[in-house]
Amino acid sequence: MRMIRACDACGLISPANGFNAGFAGVINMKAFNWSNPYPSTRIPVFARNVVSTSHPLAAQAGLQMLLKGGNAIDAAIAGAATITIVEPVSCGIGGDAFAIVWDGTRLHGLNSSGTAPASWNVDYFERKYGTGTDGLAKRPLRGWDTVTVPGVVAGWAALHEKFGKLPFETLFEPAIEIANRGFIVPPVVAEKWARAVPELKDQPGFADMFMPQGRAPAIGELFRAPHMAKTLQRIAASRGRDFYEGDLAEQIAAAAKAGGGAITLDDLRGFAPEWVTPISKDYQGYTLHEIPPNGQGIAALIALGLVERFGLRDMPVDSVQSQHIQIEAMKLAFSDVYRYVADPRRMEVTPEQMLDDAYLDSRARLIQPDRVLEPQAGRPAAGGTIYLTAADEDGNMISFIQSNYMGFGSGVVVPNTGISLQNRGVGFSMDRKSANVVQGGQRPFHTIIPGFLTQNGQPVMSFGVMGGDMQPQGHLQTVVRMLDYDQQPQAACCAPRWKVNRDYTLDLEAGMNPDTVNGLRDLGHRFHASQDTYMDFGAGQFIWRMSADNPDAGYVAASDPRRDGQAVGF
Repeated sequence: MRMIRACDACGLISPANGFNAGFAGVINMKAFNWSNPYPSTRIPVFARNVVSTSHPLAAQAGLQMLLKGGNAIDAAIAGAATITIVEPVSCGIGGDAFAIVWDGTRLHGLNSSGTAPASWNVDYFERKYGTGTDGLAKRPLRGWDTVTVPGVVAGWAALHEKFGKLPFETLFEPAIEIANRGFIVPPVVAEKWARAVPELKDQPGFADMFMPQGRAPAIGELFRAPHMAKTLQRIAASRGRDFYEGDLAEQIAAAAKAGGGAITLDDLRGFAPEWVTPISKDYQGYTLHEIPPNGQGIAALIALGLVERFGLRDMPVDSVQSQHIQIEAMKLAFSDVYRYVADPRRMEVTPEQMLDDAYLDSRARLIQPDRVLEPQAGRPAAGGTIYLTAADEDGNMISFIQSNYMGFGSGVVVPNTGISLQNRGVGFSMDRKSANVVQGGQRPFHTIIPGFLTQNGQPVMSFGVMGGDMQPQGHLQTVVRMLDYDQQPQAACCAPRWKVNRDYTLDLEAGMNPDTVNGLRDLGHRFHASQDTYMDFGAGQFIWRMSADNPDAGYVAASDPRRDGQAVGF
């Protein structure tokens, strides 16, 4: 085990000091204001090896891998496996995943979101559920007919094959132990668990798995998941293949058939994650990177491209003017994203067209400083979720996100396995004219997005903000706070947020300055108290690299106080 050193040659780390290889001091990549003007129980964590997740046990699982000599990718996989147990209200073994990895040289993107069962199309849903008053096929929000092929397990395996250092089986040891021995349910998880029960209690397998005493576990109660332990053991031993072509795959397919679902063994066997090149946008001397469609990360890039035309640095950080510009930019970004983003094989415009400077100029001109707009999609020129991040002293960094969506996802749990399945099929359109129309073998529009920030080709920050449509909005708001207003990561994470809803009304988080709230109302913004008890205002994890030149400078990490999690390091 590596020893933790309190001082290396008594060198000082300060943005005011220049770097001299033979003397104290390094150059900080950014001169943050290290105060935190917002109420919070969290402080930034400084270390050379760090893991930040939304649950302490998952963070500690990742830290164990780093202490064993593993790297950041090993830590992320261990944390991700553990969090399927300790935060089942957000993710499961049957979810989807995305990642952005810095391997010491360059960025890699992984899209491990699942595809629709081969038999799915609009006719399939019309036959089973009829049509609505809009003339489109109806579809459920929960149950087997929302489940696409799960991608999480294949994502873990792909990440390990390309970047892993420790044996694959080793990464699952903490999760398996916790599943067998149980864990004490913390406050936020308990609250979201209880709220999900009335809607999901009758879904196949849900009560057997998640209501061990006929109800959700209360705060402080012990929850065990021995079936999940056995499933994770099979995944570990087979490097994930059992989930797609072995006994676990057969159990998933059999449960789907018994429950009226469409997923078959062929659907599972045919799935493979995809390595992709992240898309990006420059902003304030940095570059923000996101996974390309079918995800919504491009919304954050569009919004940043719009707000950079307004000089936010000249506006106070929590002022009406600054927040108004960001909100209007986010509305315009969403109007394009909801219109165009789909499986990239079917999109009618490319991400490059959506991010074209001339197009963004034309869109930015729609934003007025003294009134709100009713956004509509433009026409570019032709041409429930957990997030975690880890970084190590060798320079590896990973931005990783996995989800079941809408909390517990479909609500379906495969008997005797603990595999709770996502409901990402809800992301498809039933409009036959849409590029995102439901179709077998296609990926749906996806909400989960990891983020990554670089400067001059070097890594700066791995980060993400989980929470459905809140995710690109969280990326925008936190990045603006850090880059325009020099707020340190924990302060940017703790600051009150706004959320643009699908109907372009606003939710405002408690704690926002009343003068700002009144000013936004006076400009014509419409407020709406969201009924979404799970997504709320998102939850972020951030790791910022302190120096481009000196690895001993390490990182600063932040964890969102809106969840039970923490950042840990050594």
